[in-house]
Amino acid sequence: MSDIAKLERDILAAVKAAKDEASLEAARVAALGKKGSISELLKTLGAMSAEERKAKGPAFNSLRDRVAGAIAARRAELADASLNSRLQSEKIDVTLPARPEPRGTVHPVSQVFDELTAIFADLGFAVAEGPDVEYDDYNFTKLNIPPDHAARQMHDTFYVSRQADGERHVLRTHTSPVQVRTMLKQKPPIRIIAPGRTYRVDSDATHSPMFHQFEGLVVDDATNLGHLKWTLEEFCKAFFEVDKVEMRARPSYFPFTEPSVEWDLRCDRSGGQIKFGTGNDWLELAGSGIVHPRVLAMCGIDPEKYQGYAFGGGIDRLAMLKYGIPDIRSFFESDLRWLRHYGFAALDIPTLDGGLSR
Repeated sequence: MSDIAKLERDILAAVKAAKDEASLEAARVAALGKKGSISELLKTLGAMSAEERKAKGPAFNSLRDRVAGAIAARRAELADASLNSRLQSEKIDVTLPARPEPRGTVHPVSQVFDELTAIFADLGFAVAEGPDVEYDDYNFTKLNIPPDHAARQMHDTFYVSRQADGERHVLRTHTSPVQVRTMLKQKPPIRIIAPGRTYRVDSDATHSPMFHQFEGLVVDDATNLGHLKWTLEEFCKAFFEVDKVEMRARPSYFPFTEPSVEWDLRCDRSGGQIKFGTGNDWLELAGSGIVHPRVLAMCGIDPEKYQGYAFGGGIDRLAMLKYGIPDIRSFFESDLRWLRHYGFAALDIPTLDGGLSR
């Protein structure tokens, strides 16, 4: 029994000397682990006679219980000491001046980017991206835009110097090249939204040489204009946060869609603000249409088997409409006073269930 008493003293001394959780765990393993000293003692019971087990079994088990209790008590002491240390280091001196509130804000365009992404993700669209400097072929030719089209002229498009291989590049005039890139590398079904920066030679209160667009593309074997109309209606209800909207279609022309449709949204302009879903006025919303069979064919998709619809609009314009911003040029002037007025709290991430523009 003297050996057991000595073993207990040694173990309890190691437990008491433990300065942190790691050293306490090492002491526990040394005593109660699979090959610990007490575990080895308990293993010897199997080779003893009944009389020996009757005498030594309770002593061994009692030793194990006392050591386990000492370890638990030491663990609680270490936890209390750690908590007190944290409380001392993290305490707040309430006599100090209050810290100023964070002043950083999210730009309205970034806010609308996030809102668009949240809405279209809920509708099953993936986000696709592409480069700002684009091939002339992707920006124009594969979108069925002829060589003599006005959009290709220098007064409307920013051209980049020809590359060493003779390729001609442009600053993309729309985000439609992202649709081309997607169709070239992905087979139907396709369901994407492509928001991003675009560039055109234009500048006034409602136009900027750099602006932001979003475009959507759906390609499968059964889609039609009814699906397109429903998608835009659901987007408008979610984005403008109204229960209902009314849209009207106008025939239009875009080289990359046939038929082509522009959509107007019913609104009320009285009272110095625009309200959607009511009133007797109409606001131009977006261009769209059924993807031209030639575009599908040039992108390696069989137009006899597949069809799709595409739509697009201006992100800056949507931000102006929703948040009452009168001049598009303000988006790019880096005026902190303007941003503090129109900006959004950095941590208020827009969600459909929590509200887009809290």
